[in-house]
Amino acid sequence: MNLALKTFRYGQKSIGYRLLYVDRKTLEIAVNPDSSIVIKVPLDADIPLVEKKLKKRARWIIKQINYFQQFNPKTPERRYLSGETHLYLGRQYRLKCIHCNLNTVKLAKGYFWVSCKSKSTPDEVKILMNEWYLQKARVQFQESFKRCWPAFSFLGISQPILSIKHMKKRWGSLTKNGVVTLNLELIRAPKECIDYVVSHELCHLKYNNHGSEFFKLLENVCPSWKKIKHKLELSMV
Repeated sequence: MNLALKTFRYGQKSIGYRLLYVDRKTLEIAVNPDSSIVIKVPLDADIPLVEKKLKKRARWIIKQINYFQQFNPKTPERRYLSGETHLYLGRQYRLKCIHCNLNTVKLAKGYFWVSCKSKSTPDEVKILMNEWYLQKARVQFQESFKRCWPAFSFLGISQPILSIKHMKKRWGSLTKNGVVTLNLELIRAPKECIDYVVSHELCHLKYNNHGSEFFKLLENVCPSWKKIKHKLELSMV
């Protein structure tokens, strides 16, 4: 996969984007929540033709950028100190850091109770909470797969393997080997948002692009996906 950093002009605007040459037949335009633009093109793509198509889609690209920018400034980066709020399955909980003889994280009475054997530094609290989130994600994401997978039984294949990791710019992905990777951050989102991302990635088992057939399938298995996608973007800022 080859990468090139490029720009194109639209009126008075100079729009930067990352151009990826991949083994595919069609052009794909993606505007990420951080307003970065990624264009995937076939290996033998004609660049002047690509830029011509980009200019035709420029108004849509700018509209997407403006949409994401409305959510800025985002919630300040977490400092992992008592009094902060942290999300779990779409709900906010206040953080309480206490000294104890065990390293534990518990969710009770509207609070995250984080106990540390040593002095509860922000780094230690962050490590403990990330471990807790990962444990919960393994359970919640598998349950999401169980809810979503029956709609894809027509594919006649085994349920994909699930992987979980931190991802900077994507909620999920699907490898060529059929492994669905979900962003650990999704554990902070409502369950219906997790289901939407899972359904989105499972649709790629049938259509490895974002063409009209892909969205027809997504609409069929998740009729409210547009509203849920919007809810996901709002709840995670």
